[in-house]
Amino acid sequence: MMLTETLRQRRHKLAQIIDFPVVFWSGKPPSRNFPANHYPFRANSHFLYFAGLPIPNAAIQIDGGNLILFKDDDSPESALWQGETPKRRDLAAQMGADQHYSFSELSRFVKDAATLPIQDLGTYQQQCYECDRDLLPLRDRDLVLAQAIINLRLCHDDFAVNQIKEAAKVSISAHKAGITAAPHCRSEAQVRAVIEGEIIAHNMTCAYPSIVTTRGEILHNEDYSGELSPDDLILADVGAETPLGWASDITRTYPVKGRFSATQRDIYDVVLAAHDACIDKLHPGVEYSDIHLLGGTVLAEGLIDLGILRGKAEDLVDLDAHALFFPHGIGHLLGLDVHDLEDLGDLAGYAAGRTRRPRFGFQYLRLDRVLQPGMIVTIEPGFYQVPGILNNTEFREKYQDCVDWEGLEKFADVRGIRIEDDVLVTETGSEVLTPDLPSQATEIEALMG
Repeated sequence: MMLTETLRQRRHKLAQIIDFPVVFWSGKPPSRNFPANHYPFRANSHFLYFAGLPIPNAAIQIDGGNLILFKDDDSPESALWQGETPKRRDLAAQMGADQHYSFSELSRFVKDAATLPIQDLGTYQQQCYECDRDLLPLRDRDLVLAQAIINLRLCHDDFAVNQIKEAAKVSISAHKAGITAAPHCRSEAQVRAVIEGEIIAHNMTCAYPSIVTTRGEILHNEDYSGELSPDDLILADVGAETPLGWASDITRTYPVKGRFSATQRDIYDVVLAAHDACIDKLHPGVEYSDIHLLGGTVLAEGLIDLGILRGKAEDLVDLDAHALFFPHGIGHLLGLDVHDLEDLGDLAGYAAGRTRRPRFGFQYLRLDRVLQPGMIVTIEPGFYQVPGILNNTEFREKYQDCVDWEGLEKFADVRGIRIEDDVLVTETGSEVLTPDLPSQATEIEALMG
């Protein structure tokens, strides 16, 4: 389906849910250290969902399915630095806008309109000024709009699914390049360069700051200064984003020397068993929290077999003992954002009436809903030896009978392992969008040569 028709359908679906006008700002590129030195621009995702084009310094109004674009044409002087840019009328035609005005005209349309706050601070302040109200916390019409957006974006249309598949395809190519190159690299930075170079070569960007590290126990490690040792594992969590803003999110863990040690292989296979079991159970009508519990239970069973945990898997999960090694959630929504819709807090991730559970094994779960066809989620179990958790006196006392601490010492060469894939929930089950990237240990070793 053509982009223009997809955008028109999205606007009309919104009009069927709400009966008041809404305005979305695109935002502007923030400056790094002086005004002309910008960070790369990324349009607000709610703007992108209905406008389709990553246009800076713009806004749209939607009222009854009709779209108005607000944007100033670039000045003649800007062509010296940026080259010729599309005129407002051309951009309006591409997105199927019914009308278009200069940005200064926006103030006439916002007073009675609902909106959602943008992350760019400068634009957020402009939003509050134009709307003559604080936008946080969400209330009244803005809160109703947020719920309507969630209703639309939780389940993806065909255009969105195809965009995410394109992002996944490039991510797979990038990860394969990193896996192949790793034995010949000297540092984390070199592996990262190979992976991200493949993404850039396809005219895409990274959907989030890449994680390429031998310190896999640091869940969001963005430090690439480490030198590689033959006995290290590399955890690479990297995803491409299409030019229209749709994300992918993949993680693989592999040995620098091209072969897992016996202990690394043992833990890897346990994580993979949890990964495969969770994907096998994904289908409409299933509670995502049950998938999370399944991942923890399979992980606990494997760690019992390896002599790390003691007891019955179900009992250990009830006690959250597995969370000593798997403290985060099994995954999250994926779409225009890598953690889709999380700018709205837990409104999207948690169904009405649900809140985060304070339990150790559940407090970082990002999605607690019944799965529906069209949802795209990640499945990403892991095993981590986090010093701040394992050396915590309270945890040591609470779980003293659950963990064989001496048995755990045998696995000192495993700092962190995560395996992550992107999965579409279909009418009858699920479809893994990243199947062409090996996950079996033998397949990864073969790819490394």
